[in-house]
Amino acid sequence: GALRMATAQANEPPMSRPSTGRSSTMQAWETGLENPNVLDTEPIAVRGQSAGGHRQLDADGKDGDGDGKSGCGCLKSCKHGLQSIWRTRDTQDTKEDRELYIKTTLRELIIYCIFIIVLMIITFGMTSSTMYYYTKVLSDLFLDTKIENTTNNYRSVGNMGDWWSFVNGPLMNGLYWDTWYNSANFSDPREKNFIYYENKLLGVPRLRQLRVSNQSCNIASYFQGKISTCYAKYSYGVTDKSSFGLGNSTAWQYRSEEQLDGRSHNAEISSYDGGGFAVELSRDKATTQAILKELYNKLWVNRGTRAVFIDFTLYNANINLFCVIRLVTEFMATGGCLPTWDLRTVKLLRYVEPMDYFILACECVFMLFILYYIVEEALEIKKHKWRYFRCFWNCLDILVIVISTVCAAFNVYRTVAVGQKLTILLQDENNFPDFDFLSYWQQQFNHGIAITVFFAWVKIFKYISFNKTMTQLSSTLGACAKDLMGFAIMFFIVFFAFAQLGYLIFGTQVKDFREFQQSVFTLFRIILGDFDFNSLQTANRVLGPIFFILYVFFVFFVLINMFLAIINDTYSQVKSDLSMQQNEFEMTDYFKQRASRMLSKLNLRRDKIVDIQKAIQSADLNNDKQLDFEEWRAELKQRGYADGEIEALFA
Repeated sequence: GALRMATAQANEPPMSRPSTGRSSTMQAWETGLENPNVLDTEPIAVRGQSAGGHRQLDADGKDGDGDGKSGCGCLKSCKHGLQSIWRTRDTQDTKEDRELYIKTTLRELIIYCIFIIVLMIITFGMTSSTMYYYTKVLSDLFLDTKIENTTNNYRSVGNMGDWWSFVNGPLMNGLYWDTWYNSANFSDPREKNFIYYENKLLGVPRLRQLRVSNQSCNIASYFQGKISTCYAKYSYGVTDKSSFGLGNSTAWQYRSEEQLDGRSHNAEISSYDGGGFAVELSRDKATTQAILKELYNKLWVNRGTRAVFIDFTLYNANINLFCVIRLVTEFMATGGCLPTWDLRTVKLLRYVEPMDYFILACECVFMLFILYYIVEEALEIKKHKWRYFRCFWNCLDILVIVISTVCAAFNVYRTVAVGQKLTILLQDENNFPDFDFLSYWQQQFNHGIAITVFFAWVKIFKYISFNKTMTQLSSTLGACAKDLMGFAIMFFIVFFAFAQLGYLIFGTQVKDFREFQQSVFTLFRIILGDFDFNSLQTANRVLGPIFFILYVFFVFFVLINMFLAIINDTYSQVKSDLSMQQNEFEMTDYFKQRASRMLSKLNLRRDKIVDIQKAIQSADLNNDKQLDFEEWRAELKQRGYADGEIEALFA
């Protein structure tokens, strides 16, 4: 509303009004106005337009042009209400209306914060530190238990003999817990096949191997008379699918990936097919030992073997977690073997406890948010067409929606598939339960949710970009993008030259340079200070130190410092430019104005004339009784006055 001022004393010195609304100066009021009784104010209704052409509002905030029409019907109101739900800065023209811009941004930010909270509840409800300890306990049992009469364990298995010693020793003792620790038998037969007395062995374990055929590689002509067999390294083209040995069980007959319902596996040396020569063990330790003895005596593992897989699955009802374990031993064409392992601790039964059902409710709310954002992005695409995809944040929105939708679909599939698989397994526990596929995709589901969380947090920058402090990161990276691209070309030319040089010189002797990609990772680690200089010097006493010194000088001292210089110079320039700009809008001023209006409605209005007098005194910093209008206007705005009130006072 406007302010009406009445002079209380006849000898009050007059206030000279600026000749123009925003450019002139005015004579400061005398100190006699410090008395709050000098002026009296009250809100009045003002209609029409002021001299400056600004539309005036009455005390209720209604336009003075008239009452207008009451509405265009229920249908139009419903349509307007639905449109307001998906109102964003990209669907509304907020460039000219700053208050609408503020309201829209705040509404988007509040809704998105609720979305983040729901997503956090879901993600932290899926995982816990118990998963780590469960994995550690089982890895200690199967990977670190010493083989009898040796200091070796599974991690240090180096040949076929070591592998058989592990299978007949730590593996058998770890899989079959038939008695209590005092050798007393279990009173209930159902208590058998519980590892550590807590982890139920689901079904039976499986042994599977993949082989290559003889003469799968070419023997040099000089040795053809001396060497009659040649087994190449593993590849799908040289896989041996013919039966071998003297046994009649499935262990000696090849079965395809479809027959075994298997899945390919990426190990350290190669990637292996899901088929092979497989044998299911037993739930009884004595029967399993008899099967292993037959395989051992008939050389089930021999020169043609390239990989052996040991698969089994455990379930702990105390913590409702599955652990799908795969121990892979790769028998290399060089001789010897390389053990690897994969322990997947996953929660395949998602809804068991009351807290799980709370997570289910949050997942339903999360899907409602995804539907909400799908409609929102569709409206924005409809309005902006292909220009929509030019914005980074829009592309990020689409990516989050796609990943969330895929994860939701897998969540439904996983729940159904696990139920079906357990139903079949519990009818006959002498079958092998292949949880490898479900556990693998459960891990990918967890990774997808993790990526969604990461992008969701990054997206917060979209809603706080109104503050110039918050835009320093994006502004710096955007300003130096061209310089960084030019630097990147120069950097990677030098970097990959050193990577290839290191691979060719040290690849045969140093583990960190055994492959080109490993050489690349090693050089990145050297930049961060993680390096093994002794291994380079041992591999080559001359070229090792020269390689290390040249790499550190050119990459660490020269190129890395050039990179930091580009970032620092650009940041200084951006910070200087931003200091000369005003914020896109002042959020604090908006809240002050809203609070002032609320207090006015509650009849807790302050004495505005006192505020005006204090504003004059505060703004007159040099006490020369001269006050710039813009300074006084800024002072009043900080005290919560709107532009309309300030203009009405001078009108």
